[in-house]
Amino acid sequence: MRADRASLAPVRGMRRIMAIFLASAFLLLALKTLQPLNFVLALAVPLIFIAAVVIIPKLFRADRLLLNLVMFLSALGVLVLCRMDIHKGLTQAINLGIGVLAMLFFIALMGHVRSWRVLAPMGGIAALLFMMLPLLIGRTIYGAKAWLFVAGMSIQPSELGKIALLVLVAHLLSERKVFLAIVFTGLALLILMKQADLGTALVYYATVLIMLFAATGNFVLVGGGLAGAMAGGWLGYRMYAHVRDRLRIWIDPWAHYQNKGYQIVQALIAMVNGGPWGVGLGVGDAYSVPAYTTDFIYSVVLNEFGWLFGVLVILLYVVILLRGISIASRARSKFHMLLALGASSMIIIQTVIIIGGNITMFPLTGITLPFVSYGGSSLLSSLSIMGLLQGVANATQAGLQEDQALAGVEVLRT
Repeated sequence: MRADRASLAPVRGMRRIMAIFLASAFLLLALKTLQPLNFVLALAVPLIFIAAVVIIPKLFRADRLLLNLVMFLSALGVLVLCRMDIHKGLTQAINLGIGVLAMLFFIALMGHVRSWRVLAPMGGIAALLFMMLPLLIGRTIYGAKAWLFVAGMSIQPSELGKIALLVLVAHLLSERKVFLAIVFTGLALLILMKQADLGTALVYYATVLIMLFAATGNFVLVGGGLAGAMAGGWLGYRMYAHVRDRLRIWIDPWAHYQNKGYQIVQALIAMVNGGPWGVGLGVGDAYSVPAYTTDFIYSVVLNEFGWLFGVLVILLYVVILLRGISIASRARSKFHMLLALGASSMIIIQTVIIIGGNITMFPLTGITLPFVSYGGSSLLSSLSIMGLLQGVANATQAGLQEDQALAGVEVLRT
C-alpha cells in the first residue's frame, strides 16, 4: 500500500501544479477583464479538471498520468479561447464537460463489451453513412465540404468517424481480416477525398498504416501503403485548387503575404514576438492571426506563453504517445493492443501535422490541435479516443487483478 502511494506521489504533485496554474491563469484573466462570465469560468474549468482527474481513477483503473495530461491540455484550450472570445470559451467549457462524459462512456463500454463482432461493423457502417451526409447537405468551409449545420451548430462527421475507424480496424486486424480493414479504410478515404478534407484523410491513412504494420509486420504491404499515400497526395494536388495554394504558400509564405499567405506569416510573426517567455496572458496580439481559435491556436499559445511553454506542450503530447505505447504493450489481447496503438498514434499524428503546419515544417492541412483547438466535434472525438485508450488500460489492470486473485486461490488450495 505504501509503495502504491509513493508511486502516485509524482502524479499527484503534477496534478496540484496543473490545478494551481489553471486556477491562477483563469483568475488573472477574470481580474483583467472584470467580466462576470470569466469569473464563472475561473471557478468552473479548474473544478472540471480536478473532478475528472480525481473521480475517474476512483471509478475505473485509469492511467492517472495520461488523464492528467489530457485534462490539462483540454483546460488550457478553454483558457486560451476565453482570452480571445469569452463566448467561444464558454462553448468550449461546455464541450469539455460533454467530452469528459463521452470519455467515461467509452471507458465503461470497453469494460462491458466482450465481443465486437457485431458492434464494430455496425459502428463502422453507421460512421460511413454519417460521413457521407456533408456531400449531400453539408457546407464548404476553407475548401472542404465536411461540415453539417444543425440548429446553428456545426458538426464534422469525419471527427466522430475516427472512433468507429479505430474500433473496426483494430477488430478486423485482430481477426486477421486484413483485406476487409483495407476496404473499410479505402471507403472512408474516398469519402474524405470527395469532401476535399485531405488533412483528416492523412490522419486516417497514417493511423491505419501504423496499425496494419503492427498487426502484420509486412513491409511490402506498408511500402504499398506509402506509395498509395504519395499517389493520393498527387491526386489531391491535381484535383483541388486550395491544396495547390497551400503548397505554394508553404514553399514561400512571404511571397504571398498580401493575400493567401497572410495567415501563416501573421502566425510566424506572433510566435517570434512571444520570445522564450511570452508577452503574457491577455497581452499578445492573437487577433492579428486569422483562424486563431482553430488552425493557429498553437501560435497564440507561443505568443502569450513563450516558446519554452510551447516546447512543454509538445513534450506533453510526446508523453501521451509514450503512455499509449506502454498501454498497448501491456494489453492482454491483440484487439486491445491495436486499439491502444491506433488511438495514441492518431492523436500524435494529428498533433505533428498541425504544429508542423504552424511552424512551416509542413503545408497547412486545416485540421485541429487535439484537446486545445476550438470545436465541439474535435474535442468530443479526442476525448472519446482517450476513453478507448483508458478503457484498454482499465481492462488490462482488471485482468491482472483477476489473475492475482486466482493465483491467491490456487495457493490457498495447495
